[in-house]
Amino acid sequence: MHHIEQIFINGEFVIPHGTERFDLYNPATAQVMGQVRLADEVDAERAIAAAKAAFPAWSQTSKQARIAALKRMHAAVAVRHDDLLAAVIEEYGAPASRSAWMASYPADVIAQAIEALEAFEFEKTAGAATVQMTPLGVAGLITPWNSDAGFICGKLAAALAAGCTAVIKPSEMSALQTRVITEALRDAALPPGVFNIITGRGETVGEILSRHPDVAKISFTGSTNTGKAILRNAAESFKRVTLELGGKSPTILLDDVDLKLAIPRVIQAGFMNSGQACVAGTRILVPLSRKVEIEEALALAVTGVKSGDPRDNATDVGPMVSEKQWQRVQGYIRKGIEEGARLLAGGEGRPAGTQHGWFVRPTLFTEVSNQMTIAREEIFGPVLCIIPYQDEAEAIAIANDTEYGLSALVLGRDVECARRVAQQILSGRVLVNTLAHEPKAPFGGFKHSGVGREMGEWGIGAFMEPKSILG
Repeated sequence: MHHIEQIFINGEFVIPHGTERFDLYNPATAQVMGQVRLADEVDAERAIAAAKAAFPAWSQTSKQARIAALKRMHAAVAVRHDDLLAAVIEEYGAPASRSAWMASYPADVIAQAIEALEAFEFEKTAGAATVQMTPLGVAGLITPWNSDAGFICGKLAAALAAGCTAVIKPSEMSALQTRVITEALRDAALPPGVFNIITGRGETVGEILSRHPDVAKISFTGSTNTGKAILRNAAESFKRVTLELGGKSPTILLDDVDLKLAIPRVIQAGFMNSGQACVAGTRILVPLSRKVEIEEALALAVTGVKSGDPRDNATDVGPMVSEKQWQRVQGYIRKGIEEGARLLAGGEGRPAGTQHGWFVRPTLFTEVSNQMTIAREEIFGPVLCIIPYQDEAEAIAIANDTEYGLSALVLGRDVECARRVAQQILSGRVLVNTLAHEPKAPFGGFKHSGVGREMGEWGIGAFMEPKSILG
């Protein structure tokens, strides 16, 4: 059993003022495997005060000093790779196909921030003015359970690169990952108060961060509904806000698509991170002229996707993170059937061979209209739906007929045609015949998928304001 009793404030591990203990579950067994003691409002106030006190000195550090600090962070996090891997598997249930990436990404994203900082221009000339990029102040960083360690490191690295100090509220469901990362960041020997990590509930710690007048910036990744609440709270003190929220991403198969190349990408895009990914390509748009052929190919592929024990190297899809999430996904599968969609693979219940744990059958629907619930709402599980279209114009219209706009994928032999379609998709990121990630490019969403951008120079600039100096 894991017992996590401390948070990190002003450069040291301390016992929280909060006394609530939150059970931690292994999602592959549905059994309690530990507890974390949660921070409360008093702890949040202490962490904000520590970050505020550290800001004047940190904001005046040189670019080289910040690069040196980030390099120490990178080295300290990289050393804890194996510990982080074990935590990701035990508390999140990520299968081998995902866990290796999740254990490496926290160090990788710090390295990417170092590269962005090295190229970042803090001062420019605009006519007769000198424009200085100025750090905002204390940043509140709120991270989700579906890639906790990576989001902590990515947001923190960008904030520190900009000259901000930070208070981080990670998901209480990811306390093992948080402990490993906090210990690593402590070993990087940054000045006390420059970063503070307090695990607590959103309605307590998150609420304080989003309302507190001494917090100048909020960077949040999570649900759209929570993002709306943060925006409302932040308005009272005119906080700057970056929100990376939900998605209902389209994967468009053009009429000339090579299915041998496309089908593996469709499956990977839809089932990445066991379907628990904001960018998951869950709406599969297919030409009506090739609908039957594509249905058969996708049904065969989905049937071959193994859902089960994350420690089994053959597993493609691990368990849902919690019983609540498992019930949510089951409800959407049931809703799809009730609204008239036709199952091609999967369905309600657990996969064969799994009696315990929050496992979901990889599921594929067809005969789906873009107005059905399973096509409109983010399910956050391994559930895909096939939506037919008549021509290119209708494919684009269906792709854009959504509240979201985070990511999209276009697949086709004619690259010029595929890029023409991509340019008309209302989304923060559109991939053409690839699932590659470019860390130098901005990442974020249109519409209800968020506000602002992360990654590269955009990620650092999001923690700053331009100041014009004339004369």
